[in-house]
Amino acid sequence: MPRSKRARVVHESKTTKKDHKEQTRRLYANIRECLEQYDHMFVFAVDNMRNTYLKDVRTEFADSRLFFGKTKVMSVALGSNPETEAAPNVHRVTPFLTGAVGLLFTNRAAESVIEYFENFRPQDFARAGTVATRSFSIPNGLVYQQAGEIPAEQDEPVSHTIEPALRKLGVPTRLIKGKVMLELTEGSESYQVCRKGETLDSRQTTLMKMFGVTSSEFKVELKAQWTRSTNEVKILEQGDMEVDA
Repeated sequence: MPRSKRARVVHESKTTKKDHKEQTRRLYANIRECLEQYDHMFVFAVDNMRNTYLKDVRTEFADSRLFFGKTKVMSVALGSNPETEAAPNVHRVTPFLTGAVGLLFTNRAAESVIEYFENFRPQDFARAGTVATRSFSIPNGLVYQQAGEIPAEQDEPVSHTIEPALRKLGVPTRLIKGKVMLELTEGSESYQVCRKGETLDSRQTTLMKMFGVTSSEFKVELKAQWTRSTNEVKILEQGDMEVDA
C-alpha cells in the first residue's frame, strides 16, 4: 500500500523561520532612504482599524511609501533628538509615534493628501466591545431586510431561512405562512437591539450586521507633517500633546 502523503512529517529544521532582526534592519533602512527620496512625510493614526480600508489607502498611494506598525523602530529610524535625527527637525514628529500609527512618504502636494484623508471616511459594521454611535431597533410586525431603516415600500421582507438565527440571537420572532414576524408584548412597538452610548456585545453587532446597519467609521487622522525642502514640521492634530521645537 502506498504511503499517504498527508502523513508526511516535516522537521522543524526544514522550516523557514522569520528573521525579525533582518525585518527590523530593512524597515530602519527603508525609512531613512525615504527621507531622502520623498518631499513630504506624514504621521497618521488609524481609528477603527480595518485591513480592507487600509489596503484601499495603500492602493490609492501606490506611488508613495506607507509604513504601519513597529513604532519603536520607526522612532529610532527618525531619531528622537537633534543629535540622532535622520534629517533636520524630523525628531519633532517622534512623540506622535504611539499607538496605531504609521508613516506616509509621498511626493504629492501636501494639500491633496490632507484633502483625501478628510474625505475618506467609509462606514463599516461595528465590532463587539465598541461603543454604539446610534440606537437601533427592529419594528414590530413583518420583519424587513433593513428593519425600518428605509420605508417599507422600498424594502423587502427577510427570508424565512434566517428566522431560526434571529430567535437564537434573542429576537422574539416566529414564522407565519412563510413570513418572519416579530411579536412583542402589548404596548411595545419595536425590539431594542442597542442604545446609543452603550458598549456593544457580539450578539448586538451580529444583529446589526444582519440588517445592514453600519455604525463605525474608518478614519485616518493626520498627526504631523515634515517637508524635506524646508525641514518644516507642521502639527496637524496636536490635541493635548506638546512638542518641543
